[in-house]
Amino acid sequence: MQFQIISDGSCDLTMELREKYNIQVVPFYVSFDGENYQKEIDEIGIRDVYERMVTEPDVYPKTSLPSVQNFVDAFLPHVKEGRAVICMTITSTLSGAYNAAANAKEIVLEDYPEAKITVINSLEATVTQGIYAIEAAKMRDAGYSYEKTVAVLTGEMMDRGRIFFTVGDLTYLQHGGRIGKLAGMAGSMLRLKPMITLKDGSIDSSGVARSRKKSMAKILELLKQYFEENNDDPKNYIYSLGFGYDEEEGKQFKKLLDEELQSFGVTEPSHLVQIGATICVHTGPYAIGVGVMKKYDACAEAALSEEESLKQYTA
Repeated sequence: MQFQIISDGSCDLTMELREKYNIQVVPFYVSFDGENYQKEIDEIGIRDVYERMVTEPDVYPKTSLPSVQNFVDAFLPHVKEGRAVICMTITSTLSGAYNAAANAKEIVLEDYPEAKITVINSLEATVTQGIYAIEAAKMRDAGYSYEKTVAVLTGEMMDRGRIFFTVGDLTYLQHGGRIGKLAGMAGSMLRLKPMITLKDGSIDSSGVARSRKKSMAKILELLKQYFEENNDDPKNYIYSLGFGYDEEEGKQFKKLLDEELQSFGVTEPSHLVQIGATICVHTGPYAIGVGVMKKYDACAEAALSEEESLKQYTA
């Protein structure tokens, strides 16, 4: 059965990648005054968002998740044409997009009870959510069935995504009320460079660094520790470097990352991705980090059975 891959805008995929892999994106909305919202990329470019954040530091932009109707409108054309849908959303700890998509699914099923729609809380965001969507598209294009693709996506692959990153400071995380487990790093820590890990859908403190340069070295150290602790082969992973406002800094860090990956025996270079508005309104304009996710073909054997997976995620 044919199926369509859909993700919310937190996946931060460029238009080129969306078209290349036939991934449909339901955008988030962004606002600088709390009243007028624009669709990210479709109505306001991410570069414009960063420029305003940097030139107007006292104005904190906000995002609004796609509505239930936005997801209904995304699902319906495919359902009407007999295509199954796999929709993966940003981790539910950072947004209500998963609930909106799940509610949209139920609405569509009322009129089309035979429709096949799977909504997955990816436990990811930004660069790893983008990898997740692309790997799903690769499975589809490689001839995987809808059921097998869901099984792989919701098995080991879901457990193996990580983002190791740092921000300019904790101001935006505090302002947005997203600081959670990082609360102990507040106060005097604001002058240090916080190290943060996105794991299993939640953000956790991974310590601090004394400078921006040292924080990037710490990211590479955390990456190395991850593989050592899990006794896993780095060659089985895809790597994506996410940057905020400073593209030149992102390019320089990518060079360091690729050199580190070569020492692991990884020959494929990392991807360079600008972090979108959905995340940057919480992390600020100077977030930078590395996202990793296990390749679909390295996860296939460990996947749940198709029956178990669909029972768990399409009930």
